[in-house]
Amino acid sequence: MEFGFTTAAYVVAAVLFILSLGGLSGQESAKRAVWYGIVGMALAIFATLIGPGSGLWLLSLLLIAAGGAIGYVVAQRVQMTEMPQLVAAMHSLVGLAAVFVGFNAHFELGNVLAMDDAARKSLDGFAALLAKKDAVEINILRVELFLGIFIGAITFTGSVIAYGKLAGKVTSAATKLPGGHALNAGAAALSLICLIWYFNTGGFLPLLLMTLAALFIGYHLIMGIGGADMPVVVSMLNSYSGWAAAAIGFSLGNDLLIVVGALVGSSGAILSYIMCKAMNRHFVSVILGGFGGTSGPAMEVEGEQVAIEADGVAQALNDADSIIIIPGYGMAVAQAQQSVSELVRKLRAKGKNVRFAIHPVAGRLPGHMNVLLAEAKVPYDIVLEMDEINDDFPETDVAIVIGSNDIVNPAAQEDPNSPIAGMPVLECWKAKQVFVSKRGQGTGYSGIENPLFFKENTRMFYGDAKESLDKLLPMIE
Repeated sequence: MEFGFTTAAYVVAAVLFILSLGGLSGQESAKRAVWYGIVGMALAIFATLIGPGSGLWLLSLLLIAAGGAIGYVVAQRVQMTEMPQLVAAMHSLVGLAAVFVGFNAHFELGNVLAMDDAARKSLDGFAALLAKKDAVEINILRVELFLGIFIGAITFTGSVIAYGKLAGKVTSAATKLPGGHALNAGAAALSLICLIWYFNTGGFLPLLLMTLAALFIGYHLIMGIGGADMPVVVSMLNSYSGWAAAAIGFSLGNDLLIVVGALVGSSGAILSYIMCKAMNRHFVSVILGGFGGTSGPAMEVEGEQVAIEADGVAQALNDADSIIIIPGYGMAVAQAQQSVSELVRKLRAKGKNVRFAIHPVAGRLPGHMNVLLAEAKVPYDIVLEMDEINDDFPETDVAIVIGSNDIVNPAAQEDPNSPIAGMPVLECWKAKQVFVSKRGQGTGYSGIENPLFFKENTRMFYGDAKESLDKLLPMIE
């Protein structure tokens, strides 16, 4: 009875998770999708607590309460600009959990194998499941938990380094130890040897050596990737955490964990592919080479950056009929989304055609800008993706760039030696007038100079984005 209820609950939870994932593909359905996920997880936890092998109720409830309280506090305190590093931190916890569960499964398997047949008959829960396995199934289990620990360890240290890079606690430059990729290859070869060793002996030493090697791979792999590729890295680590969970699900015989892990792993892999395509980069090159490879000297940027004050921008906006706004990470840092929303409201009230252009890797997390604009109650129908709006710039009177840099850099098309050569970008320089709101004359996160700022039809609207827009708003007639 208990097993039947748990299985049925897991099926319902899995369906809710699939609906949640599907709903997150659209802004209109995202809020409902989040609730699907919440209900699905609550159902899964409840079914697990009352299902076969349940026990330690007080400890379980205390841990759930503590985790919920910590999650609530973190959710209340974290800023939208800190979401990328928070996601990376969450991935590290998934990886660490996979490592702990894998080790626990190893020790439990050793205890069961050491028992006689009479003692095994009195077992329950996971131990009882292990006691029923034959030699072939035990070998399969060893491979499953080995892979779960391996992927989990890579995810843990890789996510910690990604968090450090995104939070500015670790240099965003690609950094490798002497030996470079040979060290990663050596650690991977050692892990393969340990797999064969563990498969044949079931000893703890090969498992421990593999874990240390995997921890190093995660650290060195992500340290060797530059900051501009961090959005891809975050989605990649998301995929890793899913596969780690799926592998541990096989070890535990937990169908729901397998399904959820596969959903997370596959969706993260697809997202990584989409983002690599948006940056004109190959997934393998991101992992093995990181960002910043050039084939020659970069093209020299000629001209000068011409500044403009709020009244000049206001006059251009008042005269314009069509306007495209390009938000970036700088808008998130300045928390200027509400001011942007008010500007859009005033311009649309005057009958102007105002739209947003969103690059797939704008910000430091997929969908970062969409979430900010939705929070500011910007209408969904005027928020367009790059492919939907890029051809409209030549017919646009004014393009406003708010805190964006690399995603509007014409060097991607004009300079074959640029580190971002070939990367699809928003072609805002083709608009009649371009206004760039940024704090100063510094380069973006990748450290690449942007020729857009020196073009004849570009004017630099210097200052904090929120303060600049607040100064501009009263001038919109």
